[in-house]
Amino acid sequence: MKDMDRAVERLDKALQDGERILLYGDYDVDGTTSVATMHAFLSGFYQNLDYYLPDRDKEGYGVSLAGVEYAREHGCTLVVAMDCGIKAHEAVSLAKSYGIDFIICDHHLPEGGLPDAVANLDPKRSDCDYPFKELSGCGIAFKLAQALALHHNTPQDELDGLLDLVAVSIACDIVPMTGENRILARFGLQRLNHSPRTGLWALISRINRPLPLNVSDLVFGLGPLINAAGRLGDARDAVRLLLSTDRNSALDYAAKLVDRNKRRREVDYAMADEAKRRFTEQPDWEMRKSIVLFDPDWHKGIIGIAASRMTETFYRPSVILTRSNNRAVGSARSIRGFDLYEALQECEDLFFSYGGHAHAAGMQMPVENVDAFAERFEAIANRNIPPENSQPVIDICAKIRFENIDSRFRKTLRQFEPFGPYNRNPVFRAENLVDTGQSRPLANNHIRLSLRHADGQKIMTGIGFGLGDAFERVRSRPFDMAFNLREEHWRGEPMLTLLAKDFKPFSPEK
Repeated sequence: MKDMDRAVERLDKALQDGERILLYGDYDVDGTTSVATMHAFLSGFYQNLDYYLPDRDKEGYGVSLAGVEYAREHGCTLVVAMDCGIKAHEAVSLAKSYGIDFIICDHHLPEGGLPDAVANLDPKRSDCDYPFKELSGCGIAFKLAQALALHHNTPQDELDGLLDLVAVSIACDIVPMTGENRILARFGLQRLNHSPRTGLWALISRINRPLPLNVSDLVFGLGPLINAAGRLGDARDAVRLLLSTDRNSALDYAAKLVDRNKRRREVDYAMADEAKRRFTEQPDWEMRKSIVLFDPDWHKGIIGIAASRMTETFYRPSVILTRSNNRAVGSARSIRGFDLYEALQECEDLFFSYGGHAHAAGMQMPVENVDAFAERFEAIANRNIPPENSQPVIDICAKIRFENIDSRFRKTLRQFEPFGPYNRNPVFRAENLVDTGQSRPLANNHIRLSLRHADGQKIMTGIGFGLGDAFERVRSRPFDMAFNLREEHWRGEPMLTLLAKDFKPFSPEK
């Protein structure tokens, strides 16, 4: 990795000279696990460490000037920035004027050249020949730890204890589950399920999900709790939990995050309901190809979740904006076939800043530009979203009968894990199904399923999240189902169960 030799040399010098090192990370899962990873590694043999995570509301994403001032005030002469920093030209220059060096471990695209850091570790640098470009921010922090270990001839197995954190970051940051990420996630999940660090053990005990955990359990179980620390409070609470060594204190920290996430969900659902109401009150809402909504009182830490819910509900690219520091700050989510980042590039003259990728992005703009942005974004969506992309599509991998889903099939399917972006859990289609009479509705429009083929005997059970109404429309006659398979354990024995994606009436081929 380009600059890794420089990073190891500078970090080693700081360790030899007893310098105070500040570990700086973003406030989301990737950033907090990055800080915890580097702190857990270095603290095994070095104690002059501190860490800093920016306040989401006051400082926003990335390396802030306030963070540099914190480093100066606390006597830090080296900052290791993780999951951020590759665009922090001003902050790094200010630090250098104070005699503070930066090592940057980032996985975002550089912009406007590279900061004046001692080392810029980022596989997405155009001059970096590192063969795998899609590491998470925590994955790059792990590479720095690995390189330092190699420099000191430290046995590689001493790094194995960090892999549970790396797996959580890979899953929750939605990076491609291919190549090196898939390897790191595979072994990280093994550690997470058999000997997790105390902080993660405490979180696992609070989410009430059966072992073994898979990637979805990390994304929808652990991730929201870790993220809740920075969304409605201090992200350092997540790092304190991840670094806990005492089970009682870890359980206390975990309980705090569970409570914070509960409050986040209350705010989240209220905001999403308000956004849905405001959008459907627009006279032309059914004709619009995009959603752009602004409210100065919406919570900045929740707008990304609200944008996701709007996209899920209406299947349109969605941008939710609020006011922060007298600016309109927004978070955006996209649909299949609509490149969000390219769309924002066409609007860049309206922004103070923007960033992201094809599926998710963020931006800041003058409040007075919001209406102009909404109009231009709608025009871009109209131009770039063809009629065939106006409805969600489920890609089916194969047709299958329940009778073919046996232990051998389960072992074969397991070899493709862990699943994630670019290595998706395959979606199957089963035809001519009937309800056994044992399916039953659950809270929040979920449905507990008990199904068999109309001409078969084997019964399979499972769940459909948010599909209660859709199931009611088809259950009185034979139907087809698109579904994933997921492994669960019953009395210690593994078994495959159904995770429904959609239903449609059965139509026999003529």
